[in-house]
Amino acid sequence: MGLSAKVGIDLVRVGKPLAFEAADQERVRAMLARYPDDQRESAILPALWLAQARFGFVSEEAIELVASSLDVSAAEVAGVATFYTMYHLEPVGRYVIQVCCTLSCSLVGAENLVKHLEEKLGIAVGDTTKDGKFTLKKVECLAACGYAPMLQINEEPFHEHLTNARVDQILDALS
Repeated sequence: MGLSAKVGIDLVRVGKPLAFEAADQERVRAMLARYPDDQRESAILPALWLAQARFGFVSEEAIELVASSLDVSAAEVAGVATFYTMYHLEPVGRYVIQVCCTLSCSLVGAENLVKHLEEKLGIAVGDTTKDGKFTLKKVECLAACGYAPMLQINEEPFHEHLTNARVDQILDALS
């Protein structure tokens, strides 16, 4: 099928058709029921969350599936998926470590935390460890500037006022 519009980002293809299970299809119908028919695109965000939870990341096929499930264009879905950093456009590790690197966090050590994590995990920002356990990302503003530096792992609560030693404790607890 292919996307009808190029969004400036090459989306990863998994090379096979994707489908929602019956329970997922019911969830999509419930999402759509919240909005008037002329606002179907309002369900794109939660439908993308569902696709990411089901398939591990938002591939081109997942975008096409969400678009067809909502009866909106794949370009609309791709625009949303590529705008928000919460959607993973390529496979990620079991734990996605997002370090806030906005000004407030950077001023109190976020960049040092990133370097520490790169050394500890043996990967660069944007990479995943060989065992598939960790993916490291720098993100903009996790909205807790008064608690900097901070990070988030997956969609769990924030870890705040971090030091290298505290980061090591957090990672060790995930092992």
